[in-house]
Amino acid sequence: MTLLTTRGAEEAQWVLCQGCTTPLYRKRWARGRKVCPECGYHARLTAPERLDQLVDPGTLEPLPFSAVTEDILGFVDTIPYPRRLADARARTGLDEAVVCARGAIDGHPVVVAAMDFRFLGGSLGVGVGQLIAMAAETALVERIPLLIVTASGGARMQEGTLALMQMARTSAALGQLDDAGILTISLITDPTYGGVAASFATLADVIVAEPGARLGFAGRRVIEQTIHQVLPQRFQTAEFLLERGFVDRVVPRDRLRTELSRLLAAAVVPSPGATGDEPPAPTVSDPGLLPESDPWEQVRLARKLDRPTTLDYLSMAFTDFQELHGDRLGGDSPAVVGGTARLAGRPVMVIGHQKGHTAAELNQRNFGMPGPDGYRKAARLMRLADKLGLPVVTLVDTPGAYPGADAEERGQAVAIAENLRLMAGLRVPIVTVIIGEGGSGGALALAVANRVLIFGNGVYSVISPEGCAAILWQDPAAAPRAAAALGGSARDLLRLGIVDGVIPEPDGGTGADPLRSADRLRAALVPLVDELSGRTPQALVADRRERFGAFGTALTVESGLRPLREGVS
Repeated sequence: MTLLTTRGAEEAQWVLCQGCTTPLYRKRWARGRKVCPECGYHARLTAPERLDQLVDPGTLEPLPFSAVTEDILGFVDTIPYPRRLADARARTGLDEAVVCARGAIDGHPVVVAAMDFRFLGGSLGVGVGQLIAMAAETALVERIPLLIVTASGGARMQEGTLALMQMARTSAALGQLDDAGILTISLITDPTYGGVAASFATLADVIVAEPGARLGFAGRRVIEQTIHQVLPQRFQTAEFLLERGFVDRVVPRDRLRTELSRLLAAAVVPSPGATGDEPPAPTVSDPGLLPESDPWEQVRLARKLDRPTTLDYLSMAFTDFQELHGDRLGGDSPAVVGGTARLAGRPVMVIGHQKGHTAAELNQRNFGMPGPDGYRKAARLMRLADKLGLPVVTLVDTPGAYPGADAEERGQAVAIAENLRLMAGLRVPIVTVIIGEGGSGGALALAVANRVLIFGNGVYSVISPEGCAAILWQDPAAAPRAAAALGGSARDLLRLGIVDGVIPEPDGGTGADPLRSADRLRAALVPLVDELSGRTPQALVADRRERFGAFGTALTVESGLRPLREGVS
């Protein structure tokens, strides 16, 4: 950011935006937290400025750590390393390139480690590694979340291989927080490269980035010189990485405190029964109380485009939803959405298939048919829920997993199989609701739950009626006959024990009265989540394994085998 001085002024009165080159009045720019009001360019903040921005007034308490930074190698480039350190300390007023403190964000306790690019480019050396590790240890001892604000050009060359070792040191420190179930958040600011990007910056549970922030292992210039190609303008920016599943959220600076507060709140799990009063669950558990319906008509009703989607229910039946993106492997399927939310006051993780209401939405969401990146994103969020002790709610509405060649090449079957195994052993409550269409393994990959509900006009089947008709009848026109034979209606599913309850739909279906449908969904979920949250992790896993181990029990007993039960291997 270039400073422009006015004639006779003792200090700079104007700044020149590096994003759009617009001259900005310095005081206005500073009041806006150094964000250009014209183009939105986010200039760098110092570590003290960052702490002042994020932490509640009066709660900031620097951690009493001193970093040990020595010139072990006797390193000299254009000037000796000790002199570089002394100059950086004099210029910034800091001891090292990171400042560690405890405080609160909207009342939520947090340990913050904020990096400062002014100090030798925010480079990762022994001192920085030591401070990050001690901040993580503080979060571990006090059992409060850790927030790391990154800004770095990479590992500190003047400390040689000792600097390289800090990547492993800090990664191990975050691993301890994973084992302890303590939330970690990484706030990526511009730039974050090299050893920091390839260690603690990208190992956090949730990765939030400021607009335009660059994140990568090798810098743009190095890559272009290596491969002799010109890279896209948006390469390595937060927005570029969000599209590819490596960043959860891109959040403007003026919204950071609010977004971080909601993430921190999700890590506070209330005791069972603390969700407040809800009306009695409107579910039907006796198939004899459900009217008989035409199976093919029920399939058509389940597919109606006016039915509320997962995102619709998240806006009506839940509160404080924060969508988290990406599988951290290079993809972010739009056919699966998920994130933290509150269900009648209780923090939960909600994951669901997402279709749409219009042709454009259906195309954008791939008709609710996920590829491997969708199931891997769901798996990442379920692992986070397991770590934090959050109940998982899944909303199923898909014709099935995407049957494309690229999905097969990227491991569709493996991704689905991994989800089935993961959900079977998850240590938190899982409740699934089929809100529309439950198609094959693509639906089951989000439905290995302790309790499964279905809306009255929903369907759930091993294959679509059209697919069954084409294979067995060799006639697509036989789809209505196939629908009747497959037994996928809500009444059939309840009779078979596949679902535990049916949520009656308003007259005309869920699309005719979305708000009432959302109320019924919430009322059905709350008592189940409350009841399951009172169980131990071992009991939840045993319950799930017993539930799915019981399907087909009669056939198993006749063949002389016994179904698995708790304590039996």
